[in-house]
Parts: sequence; C-alpha cells; structure tokens
Amino acid sequence: MNRLYVIITCCIMLNFIPAAGAQADDETGGLPETIVKIKPSIVGIGTYNKIRRPPAVVSATGFIVLDGRHAITNAHAIPEKLDEKHNETLAVFTGQGQTGKIHEAAVVYTDKDNDLCLLSFQGDVRAPITLGDDSLVREGETYAFTGYPIGAVLGLYAATHIGIVSAITPIAIPANAIRTLDKTLVERLQSPYSVFQLDATAYPGNSGSPLYNIGTGAVIGIVNKVYVKGAKENALTNPSGITYAIPIHFVKKLLEDYSETRGK
Repeated sequence: MNRLYVIITCCIMLNFIPAAGAQADDETGGLPETIVKIKPSIVGIGTYNKIRRPPAVVSATGFIVLDGRHAITNAHAIPEKLDEKHNETLAVFTGQGQTGKIHEAAVVYTDKDNDLCLLSFQGDVRAPITLGDDSLVREGETYAFTGYPIGAVLGLYAATHIGIVSAITPIAIPANAIRTLDKTLVERLQSPYSVFQLDATAYPGNSGSPLYNIGTGAVIGIVNKVYVKGAKENALTNPSGITYAIPIHFVKKLLEDYSETRGK
C-alpha cells in the first residue's frame, strides 16, 4: 500500500540526529540496552479490515508521544482513502511477534509541509519516547533507527539499523532536468530547510521510524525518505544505502501546535 517516499535518480536528492549531548563517533556499545528501552514505544502503522486476507497490513512505522495514546508518523504513510464500504480502518499496531495488538486510529493533526502526521488511538497507555535536541547533531556521528522495513510479513518484529550522519543538507536541491520539477518541489526550493542524510539503508516500511541517540534513546529525527537508484521498485532489490530523516524539532512544533488547539 503506502510506501516510503522515494527519490528517483533522474529527479532530485531530498533529505535525510544526538539528543541531549554529543556522542562519541561509532559509539554502539550501549545499543542493545537502548533497543530494549525504546522498542515498546515503537508501533506499526497501517490498516485493518477483518474480511481481507491478511486482515492487518502494516505499511509504516510510528512512535508513541504525548499521553501514551498518540503516535507520530509520516503524512505520506497515511492512506488517502479507506475502503469504508468494507469497514477498513486506520490502525496502530503495538506489541511484538504474533501477539501484537490492533488499535483503531484516527488522524488528529497533520503537517504535510514537513511530512508529519499525529494519530490518536484507543487501548493500553504506552510510554512516550524521549524527544532529543537535534541542534547538537554533527556530521560523522552514529545513530540508529528502528522500525518495520518490510511491514509485518512474519509478525510484528521491529528491526534496527545504524549509520552515520553523512550530511546535513537542504531538503531539496535543483534537479538535473527542469521537467522533473513539480509544484511542491519548486515551493521547497524557495524556502528549503535542512534534514539529515544517513549512510544507512531504509526500506518502504521504515517511513516514520525514530532516529535516535544510541546511548540514550532520545529521538533526534524521523525517517521519511530513501534515495533510490532507477525505478522505485528498486527500493527493495537494489537499495542505495542513502536515507533521509526530518529533524525532531519539527515534531516538537507539531505537538505544541496540536496541544494549543486543544487548549492545553
């Protein structure tokens, strides 16, 4: 269904953070403990339809924020339309393995300019993930991201990847050919903002994965794009190893705006 945004080779490179305090280069010693700590706060994002086979489809990743009943993900990962005739619903998937739980979800706030979407869902309260300080990120530092790169083909098993921040780069740069520029791209060129480029491989289901400090687990970015060589079908068969993430301060701003609309 929905796929991680891709940037075709003939088009343009769009973009791809430590939190409270810098981290040492290639510091991966504490990663196993950090993964254990943050995994309960990472969720699958997709749809559910009990008469479909399979009834549950996980197409992206998200992570818990606010009161434990909200999750943040990419706006592009949310279906434009649901099959309401057959009672298809937007869903947040929690837990692990074959015992994961399905929670009906609803979109409560969207920032399409920065490809962010906030969902609310019912069910057990889960610990919100810690949001870090992306202003401290330096090129060459190592970070990790955890999510569902191929959905939940074998069950709800989150996978972790690591990579360095290879560049802090504008979200859009001029394409090689003018015909590849669309209206959205032109608007971004007029007021670009910086994102994190990683030398790590992400896949379609990684949309919305938290990018975090290996030592503390504090999130400093959210994965939303991968650079693809050739056609978008190559995202799985021939990945480029170049991934992009949106700095977490955009997520913080979205959460502040949402809270203000609720009078909190």
